[in-house]
Amino acid sequence: MKVKFTKYHALYNDFIIVESKNVRLPRKRLPQLALKMCARHSGVGADGLLFISTKGKKKSVIEVYNADGGWAEKSGNGLRIAGLHFHRKKSRQREFKFQISGTANSVKLIEKTSSGAILRTELGIPKFRSKDVPIKVPFPFMINQSLKMGGVNFPVTCLSIGNPHTVMIVENFDFDWKTFGKLVENNRLFPKKTNVEFVKVLSRSRLQLCEWERGVGATGSSGTGAAAAVAAAVVLGMAERKCTVDFEKGSLLINWRESDNIIELTGPVQFICQGIYEFI
Repeated sequence: MKVKFTKYHALYNDFIIVESKNVRLPRKRLPQLALKMCARHSGVGADGLLFISTKGKKKSVIEVYNADGGWAEKSGNGLRIAGLHFHRKKSRQREFKFQISGTANSVKLIEKTSSGAILRTELGIPKFRSKDVPIKVPFPFMINQSLKMGGVNFPVTCLSIGNPHTVMIVENFDFDWKTFGKLVENNRLFPKKTNVEFVKVLSRSRLQLCEWERGVGATGSSGTGAAAAVAAAVVLGMAERKCTVDFEKGSLLINWRESDNIIELTGPVQFICQGIYEFI
């Protein structure tokens, strides 16, 4: 089966877009499609797959799959990537609405750049209740609470940005955070596993972040991860609601609005390529 695709990245967090109109495929096979297309050596190669279905003139539904074929629920970088994808198809349109996991999310193109575009999206209201993350603990919130790993207790803050996140404040990154991230991701307390953010507070308006993404591994950046890092730092009294979050290849801007508690994410997106993948 020939599958038409387009590929983008947002600070080296790369996604493949496949539109439902271009492929007739039962939904039960989408995890397998994601697994095969995202493979770095035998597929197109990506951190995830965005399967977009357009219903009517204004409603587009995004299904997000991680590189391992698992359901990702939500992606801040994926939303902005979808916005640039649709702008390239309809050059006069700069604002879009996408539905992910039953919730509506707006995306706006802020400006074009020499390498792509800057886009902003809304990510909803962060949820800190343990049952909403979800995490199986006997208390209602997992805020600066100890998570036991390898016989050692580590203070973490857990929350949902439409997908599960575990934020750990660190002094530096001079440790094997990738191995540790994998251990946290698969901890039995997380029934849906978890994304893991290792965060260094540079100032009250700037954070540095290393991301371990559930079902993917270490990624160049994460939109929901940046949002989770800022929300956790604010709750812990370490940061302001408007923060720049630095990754190795660039920065994302997070604004946790006081007016309605919705988190905004702003950052770059770049088109990479498009083509045909032979799905067997």
